[in-house]
Amino acid sequence: MTEGLEQRILELLRAQGAAEGELTAQSNIIADTSLDSVSVMDLVLELEDEFDVAIPLGRIAEVKTVADLADAIRDLRSAGVQ
Repeated sequence: MTEGLEQRILELLRAQGAAEGELTAQSNIIADTSLDSVSVMDLVLELEDEFDVAIPLGRIAEVKTVADLADAIRDLRSAGVQ
């Protein structure tokens, strides 16, 4: 399930205009993309809608990589945080 989440996050990053180049699950969402903070928040809102979760800002602050974000979404879905 996490791999599917990672792939969807990567697709959405590209749709948000992430820097060209190879993005992977280990890509740093800020350092490895050219996205500004507004674009990152747009991404988070889109992910919340798509996966029917609410991602607390404190949790977002802990997220560094695409894999971290996928893990956070998976954990929130498992916990039933909506």
